[in-house]
Amino acid sequence: MNPRLALAASVAGAVVVALDGTVLTVAQPALQRDLDASFAAVQWTSTGYLIAVAGLLVFAGRLADRYGHRRLFGIGLLGFGAVSAGIAVAPGVGWVIGLRVVQGVCGALLQPATLGMLRAAYPPEGLRTPLAVRTAAIGLAAAAGPVVGGALVTGAGWRAVFLLNVVPAAVFGVLALARRAEARRPEGRHQAGAPSLDLPGALLLAALLTCLVHTLVALPASGWTPARLCGLAAAAGCAVALVRHERRTPGPLLPAAVVGAPAVAPALGILVAASAALHGALFACVYLLQRGLGLDALHCALLSLPLAVLMIAAAPCCAVLLRRAGARRTTVSAMAVLALGVLVLDRAAGPLGFGAGFALLGAGFGTVMVAATHVVVREADASSAGVAGGLQQTALNVGPVLGVALAATLTDAGGARAPLPVLAGVALVGAVAGRWLPGRFSGAGGGHGQERVRARVPARR
Repeated sequence: MNPRLALAASVAGAVVVALDGTVLTVAQPALQRDLDASFAAVQWTSTGYLIAVAGLLVFAGRLADRYGHRRLFGIGLLGFGAVSAGIAVAPGVGWVIGLRVVQGVCGALLQPATLGMLRAAYPPEGLRTPLAVRTAAIGLAAAAGPVVGGALVTGAGWRAVFLLNVVPAAVFGVLALARRAEARRPEGRHQAGAPSLDLPGALLLAALLTCLVHTLVALPASGWTPARLCGLAAAAGCAVALVRHERRTPGPLLPAAVVGAPAVAPALGILVAASAALHGALFACVYLLQRGLGLDALHCALLSLPLAVLMIAAAPCCAVLLRRAGARRTTVSAMAVLALGVLVLDRAAGPLGFGAGFALLGAGFGTVMVAATHVVVREADASSAGVAGGLQQTALNVGPVLGVALAATLTDAGGARAPLPVLAGVALVGAVAGRWLPGRFSGAGGGHGQERVRARVPARR
């Protein structure tokens, strides 16, 4: 696939998903009033989507590795846009919830492919800049989403926000499917060397993530009830069964070349820690700003704008840092900046302090997002790029749920500021994990690729 087209499609897919999440948050109150729905039902418009997408991301990545990243991207994006149009004309909240679950399935198809296309189109040493552009675009979408969504809801109603993504999804989806099919293997897609789908492993992983995400989402509202404890126990049981299955099956869903790479697990853990610290801190700050300073929702959003601005600015800067300082130093420093931002928010007493804290959050998270994603995608072979993308997206879906659940629990126990020191500690744990990331990459391949290249070069005499 042409690198520029791959980058444009990757950015478009990531922006469509990012915009959808932010504008929905703004539209939910109007949706609730118009459809005469309960608060719990409206929450399921987000929860249903999140459970569907989190449970299927890795399996969708394996499908993309087997049948083509561009093909899965096109199908997922067209489906995402079509379902968005369906939600815009939904007659009741039940229809909205059901369609959001279907939209989560489509989102799971397209998200890993956005990274898989980049891994296939660019050489490993050229991934820094495309990933930085993609991250900056996500930050811009996150910043613009509430403003655009608010304007649409105010002027045309909540249904208009679901039409926002229909045209770009249709255009880029058709372009992806209209391109000449990716080269097929000469022996066909079901040859011995083709990636295995591993349906039992996919079901176990989906059950694990569904139980975990559902438990964490419900935890702030219900607390540690027997049902929540059973949910965690079920997730743990699925995790044990998944590990045993993956070790025994000849064609695992999670290939050893990906999960066995020394840097991948720390990078995924860093993404979970960074997104948990960020979203948990944002959750806590909503209460601090609205109850402590008496600000309304609009002023809160304006006060947090430095986060989006610095996130957008940090992404291209990270590409330079990765080249000069390496992934280890860049990520450890960025996680320390993220932790500092959370601590500044904990001590903030006015708009200036909160603005500084949000700026540090954006600078730290934007840098970590590019650096850790770069490690995950680069370390994976092109044949497993979809799985690597699915794991990266899974980390970025689980982290926010974990952070919000932690922040909500601690807020109930000790007030709005209670979660912030703990969340700073979570970020510092991610900084420690950064010590296991590689230094500066050299050559054309990732860690494993370099070893293979060196093995083919005869020793000098």
